[in-house]
Amino acid sequence: MAGQVAVIGAGLMGAGIAQVAAQAGWRVTLRDLTTEATERGVAGIRKSLERFASKGKITEDDVKATLDRITTTTELSAAADADIVVEAVFEKLEVKQEVFKALDDICKPGAVLATNTSAIPITQIAAVTRRPEQVVGTHFFSPVPMMALCELVRGLKTSDEALATARAFAEEIGKTCVVVNRDVAGFATTRLICALVMEAVSLVENGVISAEDLDVACKLGFGHAMGPLATTDLTGLDVLLHATRNIHTDTGDPKFFPPELLSRMVAAGDHGRKTGKGFYEYDAG
Repeated sequence: MAGQVAVIGAGLMGAGIAQVAAQAGWRVTLRDLTTEATERGVAGIRKSLERFASKGKITEDDVKATLDRITTTTELSAAADADIVVEAVFEKLEVKQEVFKALDDICKPGAVLATNTSAIPITQIAAVTRRPEQVVGTHFFSPVPMMALCELVRGLKTSDEALATARAFAEEIGKTCVVVNRDVAGFATTRLICALVMEAVSLVENGVISAEDLDVACKLGFGHAMGPLATTDLTGLDVLLHATRNIHTDTGDPKFFPPELLSRMVAAGDHGRKTGKGFYEYDAG
């Protein structure tokens, strides 16, 4: 199936999607607003590939071939020839809608327009296009080169063909897919993790248990690979805060109302691993 994919957004998620697609033989156009952003994205991809090479999982030739398949740009018009476009920009409805309005005019007929949102209903994003049947959710997990899951989400008008194309793409780049058939805010996985994280933060905030002991309890009691607060640090406290606010706004369900501690930490710039501090502290190097 390998063809041309455009990835919109060169941050951690976008760069990860670009990397696994290029490794699978896709020609990738990686677009962001500035040259500096795309350069950071490619630098992250190179570092990730070299880490795999140092462990003997891929060769140096694989590293070069993968990087050679990636072209960077600041022009959204570069998505015109893509068979699939995967949007991975900031998790805010208005930002995503602006991108999709532009892609609707730019992309060729038949191109599948995918959004990597973790919480915003696909139908709301697709509504600004003239081709809502070709819009589908492809929720990848971070770090993309390591995480095997892709949550595929149908919007109200997503066609079977678009879903099948998105699934074939995700499986070709090494992912196992689950399908969410009803376009609720947060889908399945984000609703589950947000509900768990909000309760976990509340318990820590109220002095019931320490962050460390809460994570140990979830790892040893429930078999989680990581505790919910360590997971939040990895994902980004700001990302989880935006996601749970989106779900709360859409549903009004009080269990998704973010605790004050989470909001304060995000306001203070303690966003987790990427800033060096969240519920835990990390080596800045």
